[in-house]
Amino acid sequence: MPRNELERRIEPMSDSAYTIKPFPPFRQLVIDGLEIASRKHMIHGLIEVDVTKPRQRLREIRRKTGESLSFTGFIIYCCAQAVDMNKHMHAYRDWRNRIILFEEVDISLGVERSAEGQNEVLQITIRAANRKSVREIHQEIRQAQSKSLDETPWGRNLRWYVAVPPFIRRLLIRVANRMPHLIKKLNGTVVVTSVGMFGHGAGWGIPLPGHTLTITVGGIVSRPVVNNAQLENREHLCLTVSFDHDIIDGAPAARFIQRFKELVESGSGLFEEV
Repeated sequence: MPRNELERRIEPMSDSAYTIKPFPPFRQLVIDGLEIASRKHMIHGLIEVDVTKPRQRLREIRRKTGESLSFTGFIIYCCAQAVDMNKHMHAYRDWRNRIILFEEVDISLGVERSAEGQNEVLQITIRAANRKSVREIHQEIRQAQSKSLDETPWGRNLRWYVAVPPFIRRLLIRVANRMPHLIKKLNGTVVVTSVGMFGHGAGWGIPLPGHTLTITVGGIVSRPVVNNAQLENREHLCLTVSFDHDIIDGAPAARFIQRFKELVESGSGLFEEV
């Protein structure tokens, strides 16, 4: 049914007017996921990462090739490489109380596209991101932005999903949450999410994640830093790194954050690009 047939503008006799729109099926899926995620024991680390070097390199690539590589794609690349060095960061516990460690790092993220004058979010998964270059990840993101919701696995099945009563849907999600291979197939093993980069200035997002590891990309702020005895402004990215404390302890989490930070600050994967 066309969007304009689903929306109705109500103008009552009073001086107030409002618009009625259908509740998107994807939002129902999100709500069900958050209901389960709220029961997890998560810890959050709020950090700042110096991204002056990688952002300079991205600008150089754009001048040379005319193509703007995705900054989010670069963050995904660094995250996948850091997880690849410690597979426990995306481990899951199954119904037999065993820890499952995956070799491939499948990273889920939401991409926004415009459809019929409105923005909608598509959830995609970059499969085996630990084996791909920044450009390959960038290309997958751009290809996904050209797809419609019906062309994605979740989109094709949403109409059937929302037809199921909520209590049954959430029961099924709880069961699936103890089936690591199904989690990986449906929504990857790691989530990287952006909260709109907060525009300009510092800002962190505190997610309600359902995965063992979630990276939330925040804002970018300029900070004065002493470098080689000189004071200079450097760009810092605000990141929130969230872990499932049932799976990951504080010390391994801290080591992961340090390695992830090193990869981002060095511009890992960008200097192999033309």
